[in-house]
Amino acid sequence: MTSSAPATADRNPRDAQPLTVHCVPAFIDNYLWLIEGLSGATEQVVAVDPGDAKPLLAVLTQQHLRLAAILVTHHHADHTGGIAQLLASPSTLANPSIPVFGPANEAIPGRTHAVRAHDQVNLPTLGLHFDVLEVPGHTAGHVAYAGHGALFCGDTLFSGGCGRLFEGTAAQMLQSLDSLAQLPPSTRVYCAHEYTAANLRFAQTIEPNNLALSDYTQEVHARRGRGEATIPTLLSRELAINPFLRTREASVKEKAAAHAGRALVDDADTFGVIRQWKNEFRG
Repeated sequence: MTSSAPATADRNPRDAQPLTVHCVPAFIDNYLWLIEGLSGATEQVVAVDPGDAKPLLAVLTQQHLRLAAILVTHHHADHTGGIAQLLASPSTLANPSIPVFGPANEAIPGRTHAVRAHDQVNLPTLGLHFDVLEVPGHTAGHVAYAGHGALFCGDTLFSGGCGRLFEGTAAQMLQSLDSLAQLPPSTRVYCAHEYTAANLRFAQTIEPNNLALSDYTQEVHARRGRGEATIPTLLSRELAINPFLRTREASVKEKAAAHAGRALVDDADTFGVIRQWKNEFRG
């Protein structure tokens, strides 16, 4: 089952045409993404974080799409496990040598292009271009891809939450989220998991009086009740409701200090307290 959602254009005139992005559910709660090309190349697509080839191949066949490139945000298997099968499948060989873009500082199977901060992924035959952002925290070399009013951020930013700190520090993740927060508020955020409802239960523990959070929680409950995805989300919404983007808000700092039972040293300390709190949260 797939759905398509147009991404809002950002302020760059090159990004005036919105994206069509197919959401491909995988595993228990992963979302894989297929980005259609622009400029007459709508039958070609870019796969983002292809952890499982089978559902992607099904969509490629059903929608008469051809794989043209792969973008990878980090090395975890649920983001890379389908690469080899995709590259080996005759049905994907619209391009005899499909490029695989992935973070330079991580081992990515099949990677042909190692990308770093300030690099740009240019796919001119598809009319697509993405800026590469380094966003360490969840993993040491995690990257995100931003362009055409959309952000593909893997496991760094979730709706109402953020990724666990498996390889990075609280200070690194806070800096990474700060960099994402600088994108246009209209940016559509395509993360890799359907964690929204659980994240919002924790967010309400942090900010029980946040009216925007209360309204969004009701919306998410209704959408999940209808079996709908909550992703993509809008960056503007996340800035209003996501505690991990709001660690400098007095309400968040006060709750974090009360939970820690001590005065907090700085913003990274606040972030670290609520990230650990979320790890242990069973609400």
